Amino acid sequence: MGQLTCVEICAGAGGQALGLEKAGFEPQALVEIETACCNTLRTNRPHWHVIEGDVKSFHGAPYQGIDFLAGGVPCPPFSKAGKQLGKDDERDLFPEALRLVDEMQPKAVMLENVRGFLDAVFEEYRLNLRGQFEKLGYGVEWKLLNASDFGVSQLRPRVVIVALRKEFSGLFHWPEINSQPPKTVGQLLRDQMALNGWKGVHRWVQHANDIAPTIVGGSKKHGGPDLGPTRAKKAWAALGVDGMGIANGPPEKDFVGMPRLTVGMVARLQGFPDDWIFTGKKTPAYRQVGNAFPPPVAQAVAQQIHRAITQKTVFKVAS
Repeated sequence: MGQLTCVEICAGAGGQALGLEKAGFEPQALVEIETACCNTLRTNRPHWHVIEGDVKSFHGAPYQGIDFLAGGVPCPPFSKAGKQLGKDDERDLFPEALRLVDEMQPKAVMLENVRGFLDAVFEEYRLNLRGQFEKLGYGVEWKLLNASDFGVSQLRPRVVIVALRKEFSGLFHWPEINSQPPKTVGQLLRDQMALNGWKGVHRWVQHANDIAPTIVGGSKKHGGPDLGPTRAKKAWAALGVDGMGIANGPPEKDFVGMPRLTVGMVARLQGFPDDWIFTGKKTPAYRQVGNAFPPPVAQAVAQQIHRAITQKTVFKVAS
């Protein structure tokens, strides 16, 4: 698969970037405001051009003509966990994404957000967004995708918005879901839970016999890392996992009770490769993982975008 160029905004700790990389896109710039995330990106991919700063201060003109613009714009404006202020939320970065589309004129765009984006209250917002893309010469569509349909061991529904310049849009097709279900939490994490020789690992694996609830990253306003609100913690408990915090390491040999997950375990549940390093202490590391876009989902959609772009190029050469 040939390399195409991309720019990513709100890059986070690299979940989407990893997916784009595997789909055949080479990043020209990754823009991220959080220092911890930037350190993670630089640690894992020293050759990537990581720009630490606010997207509002980033200018797209130097990247005019890239193939692909992607980003996970902040979800609080549309999240049910927040006030759902949409365009009235200062964290709404869709206008900045549209500005960059205008400045860069990429062949394709991919933006992801929470399920709340599709709520009836945002119908006018979505129509306006579609109109703005069409004015810029793009066909746009969106779809709710579940990470579990692409091999990730958690449900994690996310809205993915794809826009392609009109000459490419008819060639894009949403990826097909995997025919095989993802591994259960027990199957996926057995080896990590057994690293210290925990005697109860076999029984735990049998109990953790479903995929995970949606992993959440939390915010700086709250305390240390945990696996979500009360309802989420109950769902984790049903799988034999203590969701009240994150462990420093796997359970010891004679551990009794419900184990907690480590940052590495949560990262695997998000679809990250085991060799991806999250820098910083436990709390910022966990938040990087919890807020990430699962790499396998990003890869699946980006491969279809790559195919649409290159297919059009092949048609041009053939004609």
